[in-house]
Amino acid sequence: MELPSKTLERKLFNAGYRYVIGVDEVGMACLAGPVYVCAVLFTKDFFAKTHKKLRGLRDSKQLLPHQREEFYNELIKERGIRYQLASCSPATIDRINIYQAARLAMRRVLAKLGARCQVSGARKIKTLKSTLKPVTCNPKPAIVLVDGKTTISGLNLPQQAIVKGDRKVFAIACASIIAKVTRDRLMISLAKKYPQYGLEKHKGYPTKLHKTMLARHGISEIHRKSFAPIAELL
Repeated sequence: MELPSKTLERKLFNAGYRYVIGVDEVGMACLAGPVYVCAVLFTKDFFAKTHKKLRGLRDSKQLLPHQREEFYNELIKERGIRYQLASCSPATIDRINIYQAARLAMRRVLAKLGARCQVSGARKIKTLKSTLKPVTCNPKPAIVLVDGKTTISGLNLPQQAIVKGDRKVFAIACASIIAKVTRDRLMISLAKKYPQYGLEKHKGYPTKLHKTMLARHGISEIHRKSFAPIAELL
């Protein structure tokens, strides 16, 4: 299995960028729960070092749950990165659709990360509290690498949209792991409140078990009413 490469990030740092930010979302196809986005900001120093405990890191979908947890625990301890998370609720997804909800979460997470001067219409927030300098509007301050076919609208930062970026690009793969582990933990927690759906097993995805439990128990407030399998039950 081919692992995500660090080649693009190194090229971008050599081109003069101060930070490289990987962005990925999780939970797009789920019938229940929020969509989550993670943005991970990397410094050039991170890519100048060897990280033995991150060897084998790849797209979260290609990892077993315990592997994701191990990489997650290593990533959040790394000094050369900073990350933030944002989400959109099922109600927001139903109101503006899943694609727009994911994009909204992407703009939110980049604002939280400290790129406020580049996010159109972003409210004033605190920048990074760390030894890293805040992301500013200097020439080539940061570039965003986003998984998918399209860049993020309303963001005045240079971007690259990369199809299957979570499989190809290390920075995006890191974001996918942090987002996935965080969302899975939330769904396991929600399973205690909604035990009839088996959320701890399928995390809200449209599995056979989930659909069976929906047919038996009906929908809950955390289900996405605009999604076809749920709409059919209304």
